[in-house]
Amino acid sequence: MPRLDDLDAAVEAGLDALDAPRERAAHGRLRRVLWAVLPPVAFLVVVIAIWQALWAAAFWPEYQLPAPIAVWNELWARIADGQAFGFIWTSVHRAVLGFLIAIVIATPLGLAVAKIRLIRSAIGPFLSGLQSLPSVAWVPAAVLWFGITPTTMYAVLLLGSVPSIANGLVAGIDQVPPILPRVGKVLGAGRLQASWHILLPAALPGYLAGLKQGWAFSWRSLMAAEIIAASPLLGKGLGAYLDDGRTLSDIPTVISAIILILLVGVGIELLVFRPLERQVLRTRGLSGTA
Repeated sequence: MPRLDDLDAAVEAGLDALDAPRERAAHGRLRRVLWAVLPPVAFLVVVIAIWQALWAAAFWPEYQLPAPIAVWNELWARIADGQAFGFIWTSVHRAVLGFLIAIVIATPLGLAVAKIRLIRSAIGPFLSGLQSLPSVAWVPAAVLWFGITPTTMYAVLLLGSVPSIANGLVAGIDQVPPILPRVGKVLGAGRLQASWHILLPAALPGYLAGLKQGWAFSWRSLMAAEIIAASPLLGKGLGAYLDDGRTLSDIPTVISAIILILLVGVGIELLVFRPLERQVLRTRGLSGTA
């Protein structure tokens, strides 16, 4: 008959075994956080150290390469007086609204191009050509069409992002195994049901890649439009803030604007697209490195 001490030891061992996965999970999360944070921080420290060394060596004059502290002072001044948040809000809300409109336009367009041969033959090459066309090329035309108005901003943004999103969806649908639409047809799914319940979920990785590229194009298009079509009536976004630095030959302002534009891009990637990629990979049983 087992002794009481042996039973207590067995119970403790069982409890320790139950706690071990939790501890391993906690350590795993901590390790992932460290791997996500430390490398970018280390890279940033190296970049600032090289920047400081180049400034101290005086290879370029101060108006071309300012000291890191001068850029920090300008950036902190704009943060302290609240202007930086105003610049970011003006640009980001335009970009997000335009991007959502682009998704509404590009999704049915991509479905039509992918599934209707005549439409693909007619406009497929033009979509690819528009995707490779620099977005800044649309700004002068949009200014002549719509004047210095918000419509100009949104027109340039849509012309830059819609082709990328549509082409991403087309590429995703082209990679869907043919058996999936056939199964849906056998089960009685109509064209609309098959598109919504079969094609879009199966094409999600390519569609998500198109969305990421579409956001990048829309953000760059908006910056180009704000730089060229600057007006007090439109408010001051990050592009206009960047152009102010160029006009005044103020390189700390220029670099501060670039840093803010970069931070918005990194923030959207980390807060929106990176979690979406992880979720898509997880639902497909893939680990990935996203």
